[in-house]
Amino acid sequence: MALKPLVSIVMPSHNREKFIGEAIDSMLCQTFSDFELIIVDDGSDDNTLLEIKKFKDLRIKVLQHEVNQGNYVARNTGMAIAKGRYIAVMDSDDIALPNRLQLQVDFLNSHPKVGWWPGASPIA
Repeated sequence: MALKPLVSIVMPSHNREKFIGEAIDSMLCQTFSDFELIIVDDGSDDNTLLEIKKFKDLRIKVLQHEVNQGNYVARNTGMAIAKGRYIAVMDSDDIALPNRLQLQVDFLNSHPKVGWWPGASPIA
């Protein structure tokens, strides 16, 4: 992985110990691998954090809120440290198809004006 990944995946999570392992697995098994996975444990009071820590992949970064602040605050916490050109959001109880990131990156690379507003210049 490059020092600055192309994609930052932000995964907020609160009390998802039963689901988060599969969600993480589905991101780690992507056909596109130039990403960082930023997981924000949003004050879980179950074993979510223990499930997250079972994964030893260097692309994973874990942040923790001591108390639950809500999904959007947790997303913003993750986005604040994101290093990627693109940001993908992944829910902690979803499973991504293996080519999700590749399809999204291919589309964004071939449509540089998508996501940009008038007056802004796309990243070259």
